[in-house]
Amino acid sequence: MKYFISQASRVGGRKNNQDRIGYAHAGNALLFAVADGMGGHQRGEVAAEIAVQTLIDAFKGQESGHFPDPSDFLQQSIYRSHQGIIDYAQTHEMPEPPGTTCIVCLLQDDAVWWAHAGDSRLYHFRGIRLLTKTRDHSLVEKMVENGSLTAEAALTHPSKNIIYNCLGAVGSPEVEVSIKTELRAGDALLLCSDGLWGPLSDDELATGANRAAPDAALKALMDLAEARTGKTSDNLSGILIHCGENTDKTLAPVG
Repeated sequence: MKYFISQASRVGGRKNNQDRIGYAHAGNALLFAVADGMGGHQRGEVAAEIAVQTLIDAFKGQESGHFPDPSDFLQQSIYRSHQGIIDYAQTHEMPEPPGTTCIVCLLQDDAVWWAHAGDSRLYHFRGIRLLTKTRDHSLVEKMVENGSLTAEAALTHPSKNIIYNCLGAVGSPEVEVSIKTELRAGDALLLCSDGLWGPLSDDELATGANRAAPDAALKALMDLAEARTGKTSDNLSGILIHCGENTDKTLAPVG
């Protein structure tokens, strides 16, 4: 199957961009990663850079270009990224390690596996239908899961940006890993930081991700997210992957 890819990152309304994105190709496999350095931590952009670069280096280090156990590879590589951040903080005598969220996926043999820590997300769309998305490691997500908060109320809750899991924190991160998921022509994958998904609904993301070829679709989604939050916009980053033939798509409004 062919894959058509677009990636972009913007500073939004912030002084610096602490997001990092990247992808790599090896053999018959592809790796994609998005990391969102935590603004409340010193040098969050360094943590994000270490995370993405460590993942790419580990991927490229697989000489055969084939991954017999992608889930284990992703999990161990995220742990390695976490340790790289800890080592950096110790080497530079930082009072505390910088932190970052991370979402990474591996495509191989027309299937995808993903792993994450924090609230950077992966969405899997089939046409304009959302098949699945990652579960945020956040305070409001826990409140929704235990029934103390509705999903609608979570969207505007004052603690919606508080996460309990990241790379660089004291102790090992909780790495959530997916099962193998088959891909079909017409599917789309979106990896993104909360600056992109936060202002937009699942329906807007599903429709927007498929309304044009990847470059135009991702730009339109980022324009909408940035316009909706204005000067308070967070850094926003995304990687959009279309699976199968890149058929012509007519740009239609969203949002």
